[in-house]
Parts: sequence; C-alpha cells; structure tokens
Amino acid sequence: MKSQNLNFEPELEAIIKKCDACTMAMVDEANQPYAVPMNFGYEDGRLFLHSAPEGRKIEILKKYPKVCVTFSTDHELRFQSSEIACSYSMKYRSVQIIGEVIFVDDIKEKQAALDVIMHQYTDNTFSYSEPALKNVCVMEVLVRQINGRAYGY
Repeated sequence: MKSQNLNFEPELEAIIKKCDACTMAMVDEANQPYAVPMNFGYEDGRLFLHSAPEGRKIEILKKYPKVCVTFSTDHELRFQSSEIACSYSMKYRSVQIIGEVIFVDDIKEKQAALDVIMHQYTDNTFSYSEPALKNVCVMEVLVRQINGRAYGY
C-alpha cells in the first residue's frame, strides 16, 4: 500500500486529536538538533504547549523559535510474508507542523491555552490559581505549514 499525503484539514485535526503526545524539534545555538516529547492542545488551527518556565528547551526557543512538531498514531505492524523481513512495515497516520513558538504571558490567555491543553486529555473543566498561572510557561506554535501522511490505511 502506498502512503498518501493528507491536505484535508478535518482529517489532519482528527489525527492530532487521537494523539496523547507530540514531539517538538528545534535547533540550538551550536546548530545541534534537540527534540522533546510534549503534552499539547490543538483547537481551531492553534497549537499550544506548556512546560516549566526554565530549562534547555526554553533557552533555545527564546533565541531560535522555529520548530517542527510531529504527531503519530494508529501504528500497526503489517507484512506481505511473515518469513521475509524486508516485507514488514508499519501502518501509521502522522501530521507535521512547521511553525514558530511565541510565549503566552497574559494570565487570561494562559488560562485559555491551558484549557485547550486539558481538553486534549479530558472533558473536565478546571480552575487555576494565579501563582500556578504565573509559574507555568505556555507557548503557542504559530502554524506556518501543516501536512500529514497516512500509510497502509
């Protein structure tokens, strides 16, 4: 089975919604790649991430905000012949977002972004204390390009 490129927005969003994590990749000041798994929230074409307010990723993103974020789901081993190793492959659905990180500093915007992130994992509603909102780093990835691929489906 061939892979197909996906350009249909609802199909891409459905793939993202099925994922429980994404991987964000960036390049540091020494031109070295750095990738980290992240929790996220995606709604209406907007991607939000959160983390501790300090650390290597934050240092990199403040200087070099361009990122590639990937999502992958529906992994399933397939083969043409169980006796031939090279006939094995993996079915999957994936999405790639190329964009730029901006830091969300406004308390109300942080809360709205955190609601989107929490909605990725639960339908519960939450309240947030002001100290918690001040001490969390919330980022939005400004989506410049989005594409997807399905292989084996």
